[in-house]
Amino acid sequence: MIKDRVSIKEKIGYALGDGAANIAWRGVATFLFIFYTDVFGLNPATVGVLFLVARFSDGISDIVMGIIGDRTISKYGKFRPWILWTAIPLATILSLLFTSPELSDSGKITYAYITYILFTLIYTANNIPYGALMAVMTGDDKVRTSIGSYRMVGAFGGGMLVQGVLLFLVAYFGNIDPTIKVDKLNEKTYRVEVSAPSDVSNVNIKTEDGIALFTWDDRTISKRENTPTHAKSFSVEANKSYRFIVTGEANINADKISIIDQKQGYGNSMYLLSVFLAVFMFITFYTTKERVRPPKDQKSDLGKDIKDLITNKPWLVLLAVGLLFNIYNSIKQGIVVIYFTHYLNDQLLAASFLVGLMLASIAGAIITAPLGKKLGKRNLFIYALILSGLVNALLVFCGPNDVVTIFTIGIVSEFLAAIFPTLFFVMLGDAADYSEFKNGRRATGLIYSAGSFATKFGGGIAGAIIGFVLASFSYDGQDAVAISGAIPGIIMLMSWIPAIVSLIAAGFMFFYPLNKKKLDEVTLELNARRTSE
Repeated sequence: MIKDRVSIKEKIGYALGDGAANIAWRGVATFLFIFYTDVFGLNPATVGVLFLVARFSDGISDIVMGIIGDRTISKYGKFRPWILWTAIPLATILSLLFTSPELSDSGKITYAYITYILFTLIYTANNIPYGALMAVMTGDDKVRTSIGSYRMVGAFGGGMLVQGVLLFLVAYFGNIDPTIKVDKLNEKTYRVEVSAPSDVSNVNIKTEDGIALFTWDDRTISKRENTPTHAKSFSVEANKSYRFIVTGEANINADKISIIDQKQGYGNSMYLLSVFLAVFMFITFYTTKERVRPPKDQKSDLGKDIKDLITNKPWLVLLAVGLLFNIYNSIKQGIVVIYFTHYLNDQLLAASFLVGLMLASIAGAIITAPLGKKLGKRNLFIYALILSGLVNALLVFCGPNDVVTIFTIGIVSEFLAAIFPTLFFVMLGDAADYSEFKNGRRATGLIYSAGSFATKFGGGIAGAIIGFVLASFSYDGQDAVAISGAIPGIIMLMSWIPAIVSLIAAGFMFFYPLNKKKLDEVTLELNARRTSE
């Protein structure tokens, strides 16, 4: 068997590309929903429809991009140049997603649709060639599995970067230089008066520890509208005073009061992270190499490529499983910040939780290659889907004070869930090999379009599920009473709803036909053919 030499440097360089992609993708999957509802002011059902419509229409662009990638001819190869060409556009559109222009309600919806659809299109142009690149860096499926593990470490590292630091960056960049006066009324009751030197359209006030409850010190506000909450969102007029009664926490002083301009905080934070995205993409382009090419006698024939694709059973199974596990992962990611903000009443704790998940994901990605070698990719995939879903469902039994239990369940579930994407993108390369083995033709980009389609459409369905469930409970991120009534829906989305999706995905994986013996046969035969050319 011929073993292509892929250095550790090249594997790391390739991994940074998915680190960059996940700054964008995890940032959007984890924070865009709560940004749209709590900061930009969109209705959750509107956001759910947006996610679904944009992702469904994007499926066509995935296929088109796969076809374009297979037919790209440049001195850099077929897939590498797209990583270079899309680096800056992807960073730019990510920044625009988290920008909050002053618009009417209809203007906000229009802006959200335009920027979000552009994001999905540019992400397609970047991510399909990036995924296909792994399949042409080597013809050895076992070396490819190793590259896949590096890739997922990079992916989860990028995810950890955005999920771990974004909320802290929002707090840093969202500082409005307020004046805060605190008067102690008794041991755990204070009157807090705040003002700011300039107008701010949306700020959030809470204590540093997030324990105390805030009510307005204003008799004109009705009792229903003035429900005690751990934080209050409101607009600030320059030099106008706003007063609250704060209860339930001792030793409060001005230094322990946090007031954040969320629009400015999110915007500036994403501008900074977008710079890292572009730099990582450039490194991937300059450190990787394409080695596997289509058979020399293969002629461009789109009809044959599509026929081969729809008769490729491994690809069809992976498409279904990829769609389902991305729904599973995207529901979990999309509800985390809302869950911690409104159920545990500690938004910044979500950052620690997300970092814990990313560390667990890195460990899961590292262990995938040796486990896959021992158990086989298909069997490992099935075990991980079942166990991750069942563990995640246990969150339904957790109360808002069960922080250690919530962290434990989340980390174990995420360790197992990290195996899904690590295996999935490797197995798409196996499906490309199988197509060449069976039909004598190779359309790597078209086959990898399944990866982007499953990722984006799965995320779209997940966003719609989150939106519709929260809307059914009358969730309004800027209304404390509505938030309280939506808690059961938030718990469902965090626990057993995604678990059901994971178990369905495991059922589909039983139909995957490429076991260890068959893959060895395919790899040996293809290497023999390439050697004789």
